[in-house]
Amino acid sequence: MDGNVQTYKGRLVAKGFRQICGVDYDETFSPVAMFKSIRILLDVAAFHDYEIWQMDVKTAFLNEKLEKDMYMTQPKGFVTLENAGKVCKLQRSIDGLKQASRSWNLRFNDAIKEFGFIRNEDEHCVYKKFSGSIVSFLILYVDDILIIRNDVPTLQSIKTWLSSCFSMKDLGEAAYILGVKIYRDRSRRLLGLSQSTCIDKVLKRFRIEESKKGFLPMRHGISVSKEMCPSMLQERERMSQIAYASTIGSIMYAMICTRLGLPYALSMSSQYQANPGEGHWIAVKNILKYLRRTKDVFLVYGGEEELGIKGYTDASFQTDKNYSRSQ
Repeated sequence: MDGNVQTYKGRLVAKGFRQICGVDYDETFSPVAMFKSIRILLDVAAFHDYEIWQMDVKTAFLNEKLEKDMYMTQPKGFVTLENAGKVCKLQRSIDGLKQASRSWNLRFNDAIKEFGFIRNEDEHCVYKKFSGSIVSFLILYVDDILIIRNDVPTLQSIKTWLSSCFSMKDLGEAAYILGVKIYRDRSRRLLGLSQSTCIDKVLKRFRIEESKKGFLPMRHGISVSKEMCPSMLQERERMSQIAYASTIGSIMYAMICTRLGLPYALSMSSQYQANPGEGHWIAVKNILKYLRRTKDVFLVYGGEEELGIKGYTDASFQTDKNYSRSQ
């Protein structure tokens, strides 16, 4: 969660690119929770002081049986004189299969419904369960699970049930989800979301980590237009070496998670991903420079009183950070 590698994993991965639609698989789509849904439920949890716990499903794709017969060549180092020339018949879905993610999602959906959870019709990876005064929410993002509940003993019952259905890893109180660090001050019912580590990686990837810090995501008086798109072949080839679309995607993820004030600047630059020019790239770098200056800004939810950007110095949120109040 601090940006350092904790565990190295080795996995057997199928060559899904050789699969044939209609023969080896049908549908491949699988829903994931939208981050705005995660933010909403974290806000509810902060306001009501609910418990927020996190679990991880070990080798999630191995939990579902395949609907179609699937075969794969033997892995290197596995072939012997006795089994030479033979292939493996898969009994379970594995990484690499086009239907793996969808099969896992259907399996999880069936299991959690057996425990009494109801799936949200508008957000298929958010589940709820009400029993008297006890309120439970569950958020699924592929194999990452957030459990929000107002009762500790019954929270344990959910974890026990999940562990009986799947091989699970209990990560305790939620501290890090999808590249976002979660801070809590339960005495004041505050919850902060930070992407400083994630933004550092983006800045380093696009070589902006040593640049000047920007004060605004878009400089005053600067605008981008279609006229900035390159018309000469030489300029197009040079711009093709720049990861423009990838940079836009990285900024967009920050905007979706914690940096809610970026839509205007980003929308202006994202229109020209097909044929960006030098002026467009300068505008995008300005957004990155702004993120470099404000990478330690938190998105804060909950609280019994309004917060300003200044003045909040609770140690649980680190005194050297700044804060952005959610709306």
